[in-house]
Amino acid sequence: MAKTPPLYMRIERELRARLSQARPGDAVPAESALAEEFGVARMTVRAALNALESDGLVERIQGRGTFVRHRPEPRAAGTLMSFQDQVRAWGRVPSSRLVEGEVRAASPAEAAALQLTAAAPRVVSIVRVRFADDVPLAVEYACFPSHLEALLDLDLEAGSLHRALHDRGLRPTLGSSLLTAQRAGRDGELLRVPADEPLLVETRLIVDQHSAPLEHTVSRYVGDRYDLHVTFDVQPPRTGEIR
Repeated sequence: MAKTPPLYMRIERELRARLSQARPGDAVPAESALAEEFGVARMTVRAALNALESDGLVERIQGRGTFVRHRPEPRAAGTLMSFQDQVRAWGRVPSSRLVEGEVRAASPAEAAALQLTAAAPRVVSIVRVRFADDVPLAVEYACFPSHLEALLDLDLEAGSLHRALHDRGLRPTLGSSLLTAQRAGRDGELLRVPADEPLLVETRLIVDQHSAPLEHTVSRYVGDRYDLHVTFDVQPPRTGEIR
């Protein structure tokens, strides 16, 4: 039987829904007003607001109150720039926390994506939590062909993998992505969200300037902290069909 989430978490989710319709700079009602609205103690409201602040959704200005924080511009789905460059373009500070860095056996999906033909293919596996202003945006599972084992000698928390690849004469050029949605599961603890929180999952393959597979990455983003902007062509209905 599923446990009922704590009261502050239910208030937090309600406020998240409201914030999604608000504009940057809009004032958030005072703790006392929210406590009266929800019929709870101010301490409970404060816990909900603390969670929203830690996620970068609101900011508290001493002597003025709490306000909706500017939401980052969506990333164009057809464009990929380094995470560090993207976060800096938002006016925020990027950082990473290394969870895993090793050479290991490739999964069947990784071996197929990277076109590894050895009898027992191996990959360089790098798992990092990616932050903007200390707010976790994503858990990133990246893998590379095993001949790039030297990547593990880099500062994987402060450095850029794409810049390191450029320095080695490998230029990420083209890529393709598959977008899905999944629950956070075990990544919830890393992302500071419940295990049943919906995540935006981007599975992508990037090739180098020689069209050789270079990177296979699964990035699991918290849905209300990261947006993708998609443009598309509209196909006309087939002759004789009713739309």
